[in-house]
Amino acid sequence: MAWSLSSSAFENDGEIPKKHTCDGEDVSPPLSWEAAPEEAKELALICDDPDAPVGTFTHWVIWGMSPKLRSLPEAIPDMESPFAMAGSSQGKNDFGKIGYGGPCPPRGAPHHYHFRLYALDTATDLKPGSSKAELLKAMEGHIVARAELVGLYGRK
Repeated sequence: MAWSLSSSAFENDGEIPKKHTCDGEDVSPPLSWEAAPEEAKELALICDDPDAPVGTFTHWVIWGMSPKLRSLPEAIPDMESPFAMAGSSQGKNDFGKIGYGGPCPPRGAPHHYHFRLYALDTATDLKPGSSKAELLKAMEGHIVARAELVGLYGRK
């Protein structure tokens, strides 16, 4: 199934606004998508930077979202279970914090930030604060659809 993920803040392969980076307010961007497949029981989202000098760097991990959900508002609170999204949980990013940690690359060429939304055919059984690795393991064999949005950000 073709599925798409978009943001009103930036286009696919476009520049992520400073507001959503460590150089700005460092708040999560608004995201929206089409209806999930019927067999979806849960949605999960991972944002990472494969261009980081230390290897892929995780910026956001969130799961337990209802398959009826069609968007995430801007500035999801950095807490394990955001009150605005009952039933969902956020994990630890590679900054060592819960929730969204915006792009913060070293000076040089722009980095690519991959926002990947997954539709799962089962509910994950992870505790809030879990890692990306734990989420990926829980999703193994259960992904029924995937959508991706790539944003760019660089510092001169």
